[in-house]
Amino acid sequence: MTETPAEYVPPKVWTWNKESGGRFAAINRPIAGPTHEKELPVGRHPFQLYSLATPNGVKATVMFEELLEAGHPAEYDGWLLTIGGDQFGSGFVAINPNSKIPALVDRSGEKPFRIFESGAILVHLAEKFGAFLPTDPAKRAETLSWLFWQMGSAPFLGGGFGHFYAYAPTKIEYAIDRYAMEVKRQMDVLDRQLADNRFIAGDEYTIADIAIWPWYGGMAKGVLYEAGEFLAVHEYKHLNRWADEVAQRPAVQRGRMVNRTWGEPSTQLRERHEASDFELKTADKLQTAAK
Repeated sequence: MTETPAEYVPPKVWTWNKESGGRFAAINRPIAGPTHEKELPVGRHPFQLYSLATPNGVKATVMFEELLEAGHPAEYDGWLLTIGGDQFGSGFVAINPNSKIPALVDRSGEKPFRIFESGAILVHLAEKFGAFLPTDPAKRAETLSWLFWQMGSAPFLGGGFGHFYAYAPTKIEYAIDRYAMEVKRQMDVLDRQLADNRFIAGDEYTIADIAIWPWYGGMAKGVLYEAGEFLAVHEYKHLNRWADEVAQRPAVQRGRMVNRTWGEPSTQLRERHEASDFELKTADKLQTAAK
């Protein structure tokens, strides 16, 4: 018979236990700031993106690829940023004091400036190029409402459900149940919205779709945390319809490849500096060239 673990009693003052376990225990810490000196590389394009192909990173690369697909002059250098290493380098902390990807430096004007947080990057680029953010006040408000919904909801999906279901050193029933309930509620919110709308904010593809798809589209298709069966994602038919449509967009297919270091080699493009890199520099092409 399995014994119930003793109830945890929090101490009066919390102290950091470096050996607390979990997949990312080695890189988590309760303080900010750099751990070492390391400058960031700078390419020749107007935009310098430092990222990794996590859902938050994919938002930024999909946005750039969508802008380029639509004919906007949004050429960028997509630099791979390693978790636990580059993210705590002095150069990256200088452009994102929170040490999280993605972060962007806009060098298109007289003086470069930083933009961090994926939602801020999407809004900045949408406003700069007048794309994927409606100008009609009501449609703009709807789009921004869904964008901020995603920014506020994703921590429940990633840091909450994803952590306790996939990464925590022990399976805690209460934590998994609590976050599974919330994630299913969020997917139901989207499913109901998409029952009456082609895209998240209406009939127009916007930054709301670009922000939500990497997280909730991935969950709807059972990709994130391999939790599709557990969460019965097939039940959300409108969400799945939308996820499939967005996934078929050429810019989305390219964007999810940038700064990717896992999966099929043909889907991995560690760095993106030219449009031709998708044809010439994916991991499988580099492996073949090295033989």
